[in-house]
Amino acid sequence: MRGPHNIFRLIRTGATFERTGAMRVVLDAMEAPRALRISARVLGWPFRWLGYRGDQTLPPVTRALTALGPAYIKFGQIFSTRPDVVGSDLARQLRLLQDKLPPFSREIAMASVETELGVPVDELFSEFSESVAAASIAQVHKAVLHDTGEAVAVKVLRPNVEKAFQTDIDAFYFVAKFIEFFLPSSRRLRPTDVVAHFDRGVKGELDLRMETSAASEFEGTTQADAGFALPAVKWGLSGRRVMTMEWAEGIPLGDNEALLAAGHNLPELGERILQLFLRHALRDGLFHADMHQGNMKVAKNGDVIAYDFGIMGYIDEYTRRVYAEILYGFIQRDYRRVAEVHFEAGYVPANQDVEEFARALRSVGEPIFGMDATRISMARLLSHLLEVTERFGMETRTELLLLQRTMVVVEGVARSLDPHINIWEVAKPVVGDYIKTSIGPVAMLNDLRHALRIIGRFGPKLPGLLEEALVNQNTPAEPAPRNWYSSGFFIGICGATIGFVAAVFLLS
Repeated sequence: MRGPHNIFRLIRTGATFERTGAMRVVLDAMEAPRALRISARVLGWPFRWLGYRGDQTLPPVTRALTALGPAYIKFGQIFSTRPDVVGSDLARQLRLLQDKLPPFSREIAMASVETELGVPVDELFSEFSESVAAASIAQVHKAVLHDTGEAVAVKVLRPNVEKAFQTDIDAFYFVAKFIEFFLPSSRRLRPTDVVAHFDRGVKGELDLRMETSAASEFEGTTQADAGFALPAVKWGLSGRRVMTMEWAEGIPLGDNEALLAAGHNLPELGERILQLFLRHALRDGLFHADMHQGNMKVAKNGDVIAYDFGIMGYIDEYTRRVYAEILYGFIQRDYRRVAEVHFEAGYVPANQDVEEFARALRSVGEPIFGMDATRISMARLLSHLLEVTERFGMETRTELLLLQRTMVVVEGVARSLDPHINIWEVAKPVVGDYIKTSIGPVAMLNDLRHALRIIGRFGPKLPGLLEEALVNQNTPAEPAPRNWYSSGFFIGICGATIGFVAAVFLLS
């Protein structure tokens, strides 16, 4: 990482925010203390001439983020779904970052398609439109297949987007290491790991072959979900920098007026989107991790159509169960159980007090139960949560970052459709169903069955493993590294098998 280059990049970032007027807007929206406002002004003013001018037709913050590049735009997209954090006006301005950025030319897009697929565009498509949506990484064109006449969406990466992202990522790593070195207390938040997590996600978006694969997998897990649809991918017309899918016809989810005019029920849509996300995350362990308004439409029949699968979330079964138990505990207002789950999963250091942590969680949860969503300040709530995590020495869990971030975005989308939505009541049936099927006797039986299948693969080897374990146990020699062939493993196999048989007998 290039230190001087990164320092200059960060100075230019602050200078751009100052030059475009975005600094004042952001500090006002976040209700920053007066001392911070003065410091930002004093430090930013001498360098403002180094900042980018940006597109002067855009609002200040949108102007600054688009001038700084795609990585900054990604952060803006997240905040565009949270008017309860940044204010309605700023959230509305940031919506432009979802799919209304300045496009690159149609000719460049067509050349990229031809280079990637190795076939002249005219042979593939009878029509190829100007850009219909442009975001931070790619833009979409509507086209018509030459052979079948079917309408499709062709997604094309922006020229040189990989280099632009890497420049910003280098700067983010530099800041993270700087913070960790000079602020030891910040290390529990693991800034470098957070940036690395963001880096991995972005690199996945920059290879559209991975997105095509994710879309295909996601379609397989959600086929039976009522009120939810995905456009089918066209494998033969997709590559690293180009992706082709069925054209999704519908009203953009962010256009509330058009949705109302078409007769759609906005509160019902908000509930469905929140429940779909929870169902995908808990039931399947695979969820769309970029569910802002720019990536969803509503079809004429009311189906929610999702697209843009560059960022997908994957959660293992254990983490899903922990997350569900925490959510369900909050829904039931069983703060003691929520605290215990945090300790059992290792999210809170073992030297902390469970009862004290439960009381801290109660102070977070109780004030928002029964309160109208419009009266809840998410900025204050997040600030309180941060204080609690610091007090109890909780470290950032990078495996949960994407899930938590997406939950924040999805809740923001649901609130944009129904400002009075009660997320706890909406989540209750989905989380409750998962708890019933995945935690308890039935789940234990399924776990034992899975364990027995794994054991069965090693059935022919079991006599040899037992003999080796007994020989090693009776032969004094240099201690060998313990591995899964040890006697402890064999005892575990026997225990699991006996437990499985007993469970089958009791439940039959």
